[in-house]
Amino acid sequence: MNDILYIKNADQIVTSTGHSETPAKKEAMRQLQIIENGCLLVENGIILAVGDDQSIRQTYTQHLNCAKIIDAKGKIVTPGLIDPHTHLIYAGSREKEYVMRLEGKSYMDIMKAGGGIHATTRATQTADFQTLYEETKRRLDTLLLYGVTTVEIKSGYGLTLEQELKQLEVIAELQKSHPMDIAATFMGAHAIPERHKEQPDRYVDEITEEMLPVVAERKLAEFNDVFCEKGVFTPEQSRRILEAGKTYGLIPKIHADEIEPYGGAELAAQIEAISADHLLKASDQGIQALAKTNTICVLLPGTAFFLMADFADARKMIDAGVAVALSTDSNPGSSPTLSLPFMMNLGCLKMGMTPEETINAATINAAHAIGRAKTVGSIEPGKQADFVIFNVPNYLFLSYHYGMNHVDTVIKRGKIVVEEGKTIFR
Repeated sequence: MNDILYIKNADQIVTSTGHSETPAKKEAMRQLQIIENGCLLVENGIILAVGDDQSIRQTYTQHLNCAKIIDAKGKIVTPGLIDPHTHLIYAGSREKEYVMRLEGKSYMDIMKAGGGIHATTRATQTADFQTLYEETKRRLDTLLLYGVTTVEIKSGYGLTLEQELKQLEVIAELQKSHPMDIAATFMGAHAIPERHKEQPDRYVDEITEEMLPVVAERKLAEFNDVFCEKGVFTPEQSRRILEAGKTYGLIPKIHADEIEPYGGAELAAQIEAISADHLLKASDQGIQALAKTNTICVLLPGTAFFLMADFADARKMIDAGVAVALSTDSNPGSSPTLSLPFMMNLGCLKMGMTPEETINAATINAAHAIGRAKTVGSIEPGKQADFVIFNVPNYLFLSYHYGMNHVDTVIKRGKIVVEEGKTIFR
């Protein structure tokens, strides 16, 4: 018997259309298809039809006779949100660093004092597999409550082959047991470990010659990321790591130009990275280079907000023709949040984006940032039935009522996984 779901009477169905092959850019980022009093028909986890009740009933009468029906009157429906840049697997917390920043210490000052990534690395290395699994599962559950149905998770708090593999294996196990779709990224190049502090090129050798071959052989990651920043990995070292990953079939991503202009945006364009992330300090030349590609610029306003730093200039990037996405950058040190809707609020309030642009940035363009746009990121027939019912009368409320969770229901592959603010899967 087919598994059929029918959502009817939504005040608005809100989605991008026509961008499954290439991301939305420039004016297209402001374009949404709005279906008033919209309806959605799902069969076996795939969207079968989108439109008005009368036309769907005329064509799919038999389906509706055995469908589970959700009345979304007074609410809106959007694609499931997609969070394309997170560091969800970690142990410990760093609230003391928060106080240090309030006292005027910079992010790099804290790292030099033994905090930052290294503090989380020490805690994560000592945590066992089950602890990391359970803590990460709780974070995934919370993301679902905020409307996220697909997420990218990076390793990077191990900095040894054994510890990086441990994190990637946690991701693999969560992908089997959790309803969330997870894109796995290897990020052994998250920091220079203490043992290679004086000779960082030795760690680059370790990544390229020892780590990458094993990660690829075990098929534990789809992407390969590097923190290209002064005091971390140089553009030359970053290129080595990302090009080496490509030889093993790992798709390049890059943390670029977060603290100062460092050529990361330019490098992302040159190597055809699937995404370049952060970009708070990207140069005009870097932005222009990225505009000529389909590389997604994943902006992380929560990091700038929490670090009390300047925000990335999303307006300049979008107007230049760059494809922009939004993400939480969820991590314990610089963005300890799990609310992608709040990132959308910050996109409007702090980065010059329109409400329409933030929706496209958190759905279809975010899907492109992890190579999933052909299956998720928009509400179109043939795509996976991932969507969110928000308890608001129109999509403008998502940015107007900032800092609030308006999620009513989350559907993943045609199954209800969040209802009335609670997860209901096992």
